[in-house]
Amino acid sequence: MLRAKNQALLQMQDVPSAVNALQFYANIQPSIRGRNVYVQFSSHQELTTMDQSQGRGDEPNRILLVTIHHMLYPITVDVLFQVFSPHGSVEKIVTFQKSAGFQALIQFQSRQSAVNARSTLQGRNIYDGCCQLDIQFSNLDELQVNYNNDRSRDFTNPNLPTEQKGRPSQPGYGDAGNMYAAQGSGGRAVGFPQMANAAAIAAAFGGGLPPGITGTNERCTVLVSNLNSDRIDEDKLFNLFSIYGNIVRIKLLRNKPDHALIQMGDGFQAELAVHFLKGAVLFEKQLEVNFSKHPHITQGADTREYISSNLNRFNRNAAKNYRYCCSPTKIIHLSTLPQDITEEEIVNLVEEHGTVVNSKVFEMSGKKQALVQFENEEQATEALVCKNASTLSGSVIRISFSQLQNI
Repeated sequence: MLRAKNQALLQMQDVPSAVNALQFYANIQPSIRGRNVYVQFSSHQELTTMDQSQGRGDEPNRILLVTIHHMLYPITVDVLFQVFSPHGSVEKIVTFQKSAGFQALIQFQSRQSAVNARSTLQGRNIYDGCCQLDIQFSNLDELQVNYNNDRSRDFTNPNLPTEQKGRPSQPGYGDAGNMYAAQGSGGRAVGFPQMANAAAIAAAFGGGLPPGITGTNERCTVLVSNLNSDRIDEDKLFNLFSIYGNIVRIKLLRNKPDHALIQMGDGFQAELAVHFLKGAVLFEKQLEVNFSKHPHITQGADTREYISSNLNRFNRNAAKNYRYCCSPTKIIHLSTLPQDITEEEIVNLVEEHGTVVNSKVFEMSGKKQALVQFENEEQATEALVCKNASTLSGSVIRISFSQLQNI
């Protein structure tokens, strides 16, 4: 029933039955409770039934009901956050499985953000050719989130517990369901431009992917072993791996203190990290970097969250940032520096990590940047890991490896 429009949709058993019904009422005026009604074919091929108590307000709301069609790949809270957060501040996300398929409720801080997200993302695909977004406004006023995990998240309350056992039902969430979900087609991919825009990625690498990179990996989690457990921590791992993609979360393994799990933004970024960091030396240890058997890291007290970190480098201009991906080199590049920075200050910042062979401060597009060359790749890697995101005269600096041979 479409009560707001005084209309209804009726699905017959097959097409001939629908044709017969339409032809029958072409010659006879049907009426219901004394009111004439009119029958015609609908553009919808099939209806998805849900509980009769379910409904959705037609008025714009800050909470969106999202149905995902043709879901060939797993969709988690983290994936949805990356897709929707560019359009406004996302407060809460709850996902659930209904007869209409995989659905999610996404609560924005403001109604306008939800309107913008729906206008931009409706009918788009998260990945090429699949995971199509069908977005409607929910009639709920506020989402109730009991756990922070891969199925639900309250970004305004990071201290919620992680669910340990079966997920309890969420009363009322199903009430926001759409009465029917039209199976659309087409739609450009969104959310992960690094996966959807292969041409832009290839262009960033000079026309093709680096040797050994397939671009088809789907595993997002990386296992790092042979770490120096006395000197490593989650932030240092973030500084190193965030060069190759966005970091969702990191977990140091308590039973294996020289092991860590790192969940990247997608499989392509994980593949870059494995390719470029395998065999790298950090804190006198040669790293082993491989794909993990775990598809994702379960959020918990022993994990560190980075999904919302503004230090992630691939939230905007993702394809452009791939051009800076490379194996560790002897030269590091420092950016977002104070405008009055001196070469001496730069050297003082990083010289504790190795012998500085050469350094240079320069200006590009009106912004101060610097290059520092060490004796070897290990020293440069340590400087990057320890000093990236550090504050210098009020500026949070960013460090990456330079592909220059010399300064």
